[in-house]
Amino acid sequence: MIRKPLKCTSIWRGAIPLIALFGLGSASAEPDGLGSYVTLMRDADVSKDALHSAIDALFDVETLGQTQSVVVMRDGKVIAERYTDGFGPETKLLSRSIAKTITAVLVGLMVSDGRLALDSPVPLAAWSQPGDPRGAITLRHLLHMTSGLQHREDGDPLARSDTVRMLFTDGAQDMAAYSESKPIASKPGTAFVYSSGDSMILSDLMTRMLTDRADADGRRVAMDEFVRGRLIAPVGLSSLTPEYDARGTMIGGAMMHMTTRDYARFGEFLRLKGKIDGRQILSARWVDFMKSPSERNNGYGGQLWLNRDGADNQLFPGRGPHSLFACVGHHGQYVIVSPAQRLVIVRMGISNDEQRAPLKRALARLVELFPNS
Repeated sequence: MIRKPLKCTSIWRGAIPLIALFGLGSASAEPDGLGSYVTLMRDADVSKDALHSAIDALFDVETLGQTQSVVVMRDGKVIAERYTDGFGPETKLLSRSIAKTITAVLVGLMVSDGRLALDSPVPLAAWSQPGDPRGAITLRHLLHMTSGLQHREDGDPLARSDTVRMLFTDGAQDMAAYSESKPIASKPGTAFVYSSGDSMILSDLMTRMLTDRADADGRRVAMDEFVRGRLIAPVGLSSLTPEYDARGTMIGGAMMHMTTRDYARFGEFLRLKGKIDGRQILSARWVDFMKSPSERNNGYGGQLWLNRDGADNQLFPGRGPHSLFACVGHHGQYVIVSPAQRLVIVRMGISNDEQRAPLKRALARLVELFPNS
């Protein structure tokens, strides 16, 4: 069977090439046979043909599923990007669990403000009753996915998993309440259980710190103003659009939208330890915390996956730098950050479980094109 390549949209806008859009000056941009473009800095330390080949491999729909977009950023400059038909630089794409990392950044801002404390019990009235073991859950536990709350992220049947129930069925009207009502399954801090519910509790907790209003509109407005004022505006993530549930709680575990370029800008923000344009927006110590392995999973930090051996690791330990980390979404959405290579790679798309292993190998191949600093 002859495999037809995916048709890709051009990233040219009228007569303005990508090099003008990003001010790359000495770079060159040439279309390949599919209408995609690679812009390569002269000092990018990577072969243009090799970069073309590695990016093209990510658009193998039969092996890897549908790749919607790829952006490669080096030293804060986009050196390559490609989109499949129907997608482009202005297309907002669903974050899925990349949202968890964005939520962790917002939590870090509140910790810096003194609104929240990393190792204090979570201030929820329902957990504060005498004898309730949930009263021992801290912010650190929620960020590390070690809350101990009963949760099933997926499984068979999928429709009965806690994540599906929380997002789409009996828990959808008040997602945080659904998660907060779960009983303790293990002592807080003793077991890693990946849980979108823990991230929803973080979203609810932040909202409670911002407003006393109980109505959905009031809660949503308070959180939206915080996100816009403390993250979107200072970091330049103009396309970032969170979703909220019927209770007015930001769906901080799964439902945010951004353009691929803004996902890359978010990754660059983390690479620079919370700085953007020379300004420290987020505490560098908080970013270090997010990048540090949790006690119960060496491959997971504070709502970030780490390139180390660990439970159900979503990256590629043994390939690429040890310091590499990433935000990862359920269907193969990746914001890969490699400080040692001054590199950010974003892949947005839809891959099933069988396609995830070859997808990770293809991403590792792209990462390994770039030398360490």
